[in-house]
Amino acid sequence: MPYGIQQPAVSSQIIQLEESLGVTLFKRRPFELTAAGVELFQFIEPFFGRLGVVAAKLLGGTEHRVRVGASEIFLRDHLPALVERVRKQFPDLKLTMREGYYPQLEASLLHEEIDLALTLIQDKPKAGIHALALAKFPLVPLVNKDHQLKSADELWKQQRIDEPLIHLAPSSAIRNTFKRGIARLGVDWNPSFGADSLNLIETYVASGYGIGLSLQIPNRNFSPELRALPLPGFDPVTFGVLWCGRLSPVTQAFVDQLQLRAKSFVS
Repeated sequence: MPYGIQQPAVSSQIIQLEESLGVTLFKRRPFELTAAGVELFQFIEPFFGRLGVVAAKLLGGTEHRVRVGASEIFLRDHLPALVERVRKQFPDLKLTMREGYYPQLEASLLHEEIDLALTLIQDKPKAGIHALALAKFPLVPLVNKDHQLKSADELWKQQRIDEPLIHLAPSSAIRNTFKRGIARLGVDWNPSFGADSLNLIETYVASGYGIGLSLQIPNRNFSPELRALPLPGFDPVTFGVLWCGRLSPVTQAFVDQLQLRAKSFVS
């Protein structure tokens, strides 16, 4: 019996209904509807017979629509493979994509503008948002290939660094994690350039505007115009998926495939 309703409870409710109507609705042994039971069933069957259709509509309809928010890099480099796998389970999948980072995507979830946010997770999500950590990516400073720096240690010896730091928004997980790391080293480095994507950071670094702050993501290579400096001792940044409410079958399939793909990052 679905929904955790036990047979005695159902029997009790039917008895109450029969007493209220003053008729017997069915014979107990063997089970058989009476004339009154048949009439009642024919009346309610159109409603209860459509419950499955209504449930499917509430879960996104038969077309299985999913609205995904993520960074440009994830939408470009990783989402296509995920969609291909999910479509094996849901051939009629309809996808809507929205580019953004944590603050924007969190707001989009709360306003029910997207179903899943694939993003770097920082702090504790706001009330009503579920979070699942999938992978951890190391921070890496990026320099132009002709830059004189050979290691990050050369930077930390300066106490105060005057070279421009090109970074994402101050509220980003990358910026905040890096800020905590240099604070532990007693280093002062004020950012100079803000960019709205990692791709834009790489473009400015390649053009010689400063040192960029990025992530070492598996299966993603930097431009030949750039060099990545290892950053030992710094915390990695956590990547994960966010959602509100209960997952539908199709969004659950996305989360399952995300977990499988995340395993390939660390294998």
